[in-house]
Amino acid sequence: MNKQVSFTEFVLIMAAMTGFLAMSIDLMLPALAHMQSDLGVERSNDIQWVITTVFIGVGLGQFLYGPLSDSVGRKPAVYLGFVIFIIGTLIALFSTTLESMLLGRLLQGLGLAGPRIVTIAIVQDQYSGPQMARVMSLIMTVFVSVPVIAPMIGQGILSVSGWRAIFAVLFVLALVVLFWFAIRLQETLSQPQRKSFSWLTMWSGIKEFGANKAALSYVAALGMALGGFLGFLSSIPLIFLELYGLGDQFPYYFACLAAGIGAASFLNSRLVLKYGMQSIVQTSQLVAAVLSLIALLGCMLFGAVPSFWFLFVYLFLLMFPIGMQFGNLSTLALSGYAHIAGIASSFVGVASMLLSVVFGSLIGQFYNQTLLPLVVGF
Repeated sequence: MNKQVSFTEFVLIMAAMTGFLAMSIDLMLPALAHMQSDLGVERSNDIQWVITTVFIGVGLGQFLYGPLSDSVGRKPAVYLGFVIFIIGTLIALFSTTLESMLLGRLLQGLGLAGPRIVTIAIVQDQYSGPQMARVMSLIMTVFVSVPVIAPMIGQGILSVSGWRAIFAVLFVLALVVLFWFAIRLQETLSQPQRKSFSWLTMWSGIKEFGANKAALSYVAALGMALGGFLGFLSSIPLIFLELYGLGDQFPYYFACLAAGIGAASFLNSRLVLKYGMQSIVQTSQLVAAVLSLIALLGCMLFGAVPSFWFLFVYLFLLMFPIGMQFGNLSTLALSGYAHIAGIASSFVGVASMLLSVVFGSLIGQFYNQTLLPLVVGF
């Protein structure tokens, strides 16, 4: 690790870069209804694309940044990502139609793919095995604190200004994090370790990774876990605001749910060294499935729109096993691929993110003023 950067600061820098994905999504959640009105969106389910389009951009962008970071170094790839993100933020800030908004959000996602995928490669440059899982869990712990506070910040911005001010805040924060990263973190990929960028090299790395059936199964599991979570992010504003009429209380209930993921990620950083990644993943997947089956039975018994506290308790309990999966599945998929860290990280990121978009958008678009699409999706 860089001599002038402590372990704590390293984790914070990595979390700040990856945290922009959560920040760019969760700041928007209280503002979706305002954006729908101002942009003239007639169908409420369509405004969910403001969330989903970011994930599409992140998924597509990861094709570029991993191989690029293996070729020119980690820092230039991150710089490129932040520049694209800033351009997309400005387009979204001044958008007047849903189409121009989605273009800006797509570019934001394409930009965010850089910090997100290169962060994994930077961590892999420094750590491996359970220690890498520990670092990733700590990063995730800080990362998921963003959803705890971001909707509250978004609600606060809305109380004093319009939704466009949210994009202005993102613009300023991007400059701050970019400057912090640039001056504090040294390049982690030395010149002799770099590989010439070529489609042949990229295809060779993808073939090597794709030949590992175990790694592919971890990618598929990660994509489905992320898909359920994306479906949750897309539909929870409609569920909380339309079905249960929470109004200004929405950010606080959402923060409680996000805190569950943060607690799970922090707990995982302690448990992974003792129990191992695979046993934790398998247990958490089983618990999530059982909880969702119980919730589905509850919806059948008490109606498709049961009491708010039934929903809240289910989601709160569900966030713990969900939070146990992300960091472990990513690490399991990437184990043994340090020699092609950028390409492997890109493949894992692209495949899992695009899978999540398929599953998550299905859950969101099937929203029908009941809980059934969300519960069945999980």
